[in-house]
Amino acid sequence: MSRIKEFNLPDLGEGLTEGEILAWLVKVGDTIELNQPIVEVETAKAAVEIPAKWAGQVQAIYHPEGTTVAVGTPIIAIDTDPGAGPVESSSTADLPTPSAASLAAVEVAPAEGAVEPGMIGGPAPGGRTAVLVGYGPRTTTAKRRPRKGAAPAQATSAPLVPVPVQAAPATVPTVAVSPAPAVNGTSRGGGPVLAKPPVRKLAKDLGVDLRTLTGSGPLGSITREDVQRAAATATAEPLAVAPPGPSAASFGADREQRIPVKGVRKLTAENMSRSAFTAPHVTEFLTVDVTRAMKALDRLRGRREWRDVRVSPLLLVAKAVLLAVKRHPMVNSTWAGDEIVVKEYVNLGIAAATERGLIVPNIKDAGRLTLRELADALTDLVQTAKAGKTSPADMSGGTLTITNVGVFGVDTGTPILPPGESAILAFGAVREQPWVHKGKVKPRLVTTLGLSFDHRIIDGELGSKFLRDVGDFLTDPEAALLAWT
Repeated sequence: MSRIKEFNLPDLGEGLTEGEILAWLVKVGDTIELNQPIVEVETAKAAVEIPAKWAGQVQAIYHPEGTTVAVGTPIIAIDTDPGAGPVESSSTADLPTPSAASLAAVEVAPAEGAVEPGMIGGPAPGGRTAVLVGYGPRTTTAKRRPRKGAAPAQATSAPLVPVPVQAAPATVPTVAVSPAPAVNGTSRGGGPVLAKPPVRKLAKDLGVDLRTLTGSGPLGSITREDVQRAAATATAEPLAVAPPGPSAASFGADREQRIPVKGVRKLTAENMSRSAFTAPHVTEFLTVDVTRAMKALDRLRGRREWRDVRVSPLLLVAKAVLLAVKRHPMVNSTWAGDEIVVKEYVNLGIAAATERGLIVPNIKDAGRLTLRELADALTDLVQTAKAGKTSPADMSGGTLTITNVGVFGVDTGTPILPPGESAILAFGAVREQPWVHKGKVKPRLVTTLGLSFDHRIIDGELGSKFLRDVGDFLTDPEAALLAWT
């Protein structure tokens, strides 16, 4: 049995098929223990640390940080018996044959005493970590589909042995694409001209005839740069004096930022698009006087047993939602095609903005928690999300969600339902406003709630009653607790 074991990216559950390597926690040559964290991987739902499956010495690392790897792809090789002597890098006796997904080893541990500057696994000149030829520094380049007619670049595989870093990287040949037919006007070749209205206006201002140009943009379209280049090089006749208009300054690709859509943001986009065009959304709003609720929070903070607990208005909103669900169970349900699944438990989702994007972890079976337990669960949820340690399991199985847009100073919104849920409540900012109280206009603390719901399950009456109950609780939580529990 080979002493060199390949560790594949494990199945992280919840239907995830790939992950991005954020950071390697070990390097080639390190001695590691069983279950020691070796790599941090970001999935479409969270960043997780993956432990080692075997103890031993790191022999090879197959993928650099920033690489997206499919589940089941080898990511690291571990020598499970390093005491048996060095493993020759050029030998294939112990090294497993890499899969197609791991054709290039980023680092390979050479034989003892064979590490030299400029070699994979050894220090590169100037202190940089050597990387395999063809990788180069980490970049984030948006992927695009190849154009029709473009010749595919030949795939190359890198050997699992040290190679000089100074070797020239592989290049991809440039393929010219003929302009495609366009609209409005005729090009030099007799076909119609493809150009956006701002480009046409710029050409008119600069006296450039679009029909004489060959576009360099997508599908042969004429770009601002094409027009500006033609204006700068035209010498046959002077340009007409252009009337005052937009500057001819370039707004090309050098002044654009391209951000790859992946990880949490990609999953959020897919989920929101699917939900928005699948579930018929309805949103209702309710403005509530929460002065008594804010005073109740102050009294709660003053109690000795609550002094070490983080108490926020979100706590009362969460409690209001949980109690309202008991009065209107259909709100906590899922549309399942031929049936509606009403949940007897509430996995309460709390939308959280993180550095990696919006995530919605949930508190499992939140309806069974006391007010103090709910406060602790909310604190733990927020702190875990901010630290980027929320697990995929904590973001799955939600049944009803709260999004606290008030923390950004926003009054309310029309939130989109998380897939599989029938209602989501937006909690707006609490502001001091003039309010009619006991027949007189007085300054009161006021907030606005926005409830979006799936109209296939929740009709206007049910949605209104649920929202009204949440509002009544926030108007006087102490009275509501006595009346509803």
